[in-house]
Amino acid sequence: MTAALPHRFTSLLDLARLPWFSLVEDPASGGRPRLVMSDKSVGPIADLHTHLALAYVRPPSVDYGALHPETQHYLPSCCAIDLDVYANKNMSAEVVKELTRDLTWRSLGPRGMRATHTIPNLTREMDETGIRASVLLPIDFPALSDNASVALAAAKSTSKILSAGSVHPYARDPERRLDAQLARGARGVKLHPSVQLVRADNRRAKSLYKMCGERDMFVFWHCGPAGIEPKLGQYLNQVKFYEAPIRENPRTTFILGHAGARQFEEGLALQRAYPNVWLETSSQSLSNVRRMVLEAVPDRIVHGSDWPFYHPAISVAKVLLATEDRPEIRHKILWANAARLLAID
Repeated sequence: MTAALPHRFTSLLDLARLPWFSLVEDPASGGRPRLVMSDKSVGPIADLHTHLALAYVRPPSVDYGALHPETQHYLPSCCAIDLDVYANKNMSAEVVKELTRDLTWRSLGPRGMRATHTIPNLTREMDETGIRASVLLPIDFPALSDNASVALAAAKSTSKILSAGSVHPYARDPERRLDAQLARGARGVKLHPSVQLVRADNRRAKSLYKMCGERDMFVFWHCGPAGIEPKLGQYLNQVKFYEAPIRENPRTTFILGHAGARQFEEGLALQRAYPNVWLETSSQSLSNVRRMVLEAVPDRIVHGSDWPFYHPAISVAKVLLATEDRPEIRHKILWANAARLLAID
């Protein structure tokens, strides 16, 4: 009998104990080790959930073309990792406090961890993890932000990156904005209820979903409470608010980011009940990824990392562990389903 593979690790680099990964020395950083995918039989891989540094109120100030020696993930690489819990449960209170600072008032300037959330840092970790294509998910307010333009421009800079758009339901002339982003290459739109302060079943949001369906654009939702957002955000993210727009817009493809987060049961039920619902794996526990493999419709599951919150090897490792004896489903989750959704080769 083959010994069970571990799911608890002392740090990111300790993932090299899994058979698919290894450590290599990085000459550019004085020989410090980096985690890489060393099993060439794995792949290709797509990542449906990534972000560049987001900016609000002031114009973007991060140099998105800069390569930094290390990406400062919101879950630091030195932290212990348990793959079998919801990912942010690996974060201490201080880590959550620091990421909250970085995502709020530090978004006004170029400093902080966010300075490393750039195109070259993303593509380097994609290459090291065997990820061939990533989708950026910008998030915008009705005004005083233009993260969609940054993401769509980034997607033009490299063949490895695609991008969704972001149209806030209360933005001025949302249909014109949606068409402009579609013309620039947006594959869908991202909606984040707790950040944008709009419930998923909001009347204006429903109008946006209908427009997306008419244009064959997906809607990628942050779906479900993550447990570290403010109380209002946890309320706005409740999965019970997502069913009505799914039911009312059968032509629109809805991707449940985080597969319902800490309300996984409700997210799984929606995917099983509605043929226009997909599940995305980021942050879910290994046990819940295994349940997706066994209980969800396999043709509508996609892999996501939520970079730069987490190094992509964390989410890839969960899919590999969950599909050890299911190579056909592994390929669907890691690549084939995303390739079909995005119409890429």
